[in-house]
Amino acid sequence: MIGIYFSGTGNSKYCIEKFLQEYDSGAEAFSIENEELLIKIREHEDLVFSYPVQFSNLPKIVKDFVDQHHQLWKNKRVFVIATMGLFSGDGAGLLARMLHQHGAVITGGLHLKMPDSISDEKALKRSIEKNRHLVADAGKKAAEAAYKTKNGTPPQEGIGPFYHLAGLFGQRLYFYNRTKHYTNQLKINTHKCTGCGLCAAVCPMKNITLVDGRAKSGNQCTMCYRCINRCPGQAITLLGKRVVEQCRIENYL
Repeated sequence: MIGIYFSGTGNSKYCIEKFLQEYDSGAEAFSIENEELLIKIREHEDLVFSYPVQFSNLPKIVKDFVDQHHQLWKNKRVFVIATMGLFSGDGAGLLARMLHQHGAVITGGLHLKMPDSISDEKALKRSIEKNRHLVADAGKKAAEAAYKTKNGTPPQEGIGPFYHLAGLFGQRLYFYNRTKHYTNQLKINTHKCTGCGLCAAVCPMKNITLVDGRAKSGNQCTMCYRCINRCPGQAITLLGKRVVEQCRIENYL
């Protein structure tokens, strides 16, 4: 088995690593940004895929990765992990249905509540102590799911029609357009920007460039919040007007 993940602030990476530690301590996890990943997928039949849910939907970058490499998924056995700040209904089912259409066999699904990564909104913010408990509990749940999967009884969270309806009517219908396209709404305060270039270096979409010593955003943001949570000058926002708390998995370990 190998792990495949997309992670903005480290939540989904942490969870897939906890799963793999229990399932097979020698198994590796690869980001969808890793150039070696396509080769690794061809070499393995059993996969676990982890990603964050956005507005009860898949991140655009994950959708595109799966569709662009549709030929890779036929007959692969895939377990799906969805991480979320609160609720998604069918978080794991979103990817499961896509992969099934491309010929994959879905073995199960898992939902893991993690610290909220939307750093420029007050909603869902918790104390550091509560977030540490969330992370610890998610790690234990991921390990338990791996144990069950290894023994032939994988959890089925997010999989099936009931979960699908819960995700659709619980949130996705109201926010469908949020993740249908990449966004051009990333905002950079040029007065706060120091021109360090960290945001450009970490952006998975190469959506940020340095122009005249200041960061400038394009129209291909996938809303992962990686740049916002790592900017030393707190100069970047997306949904809100100011950074409330920079959220990264390292803060809660």
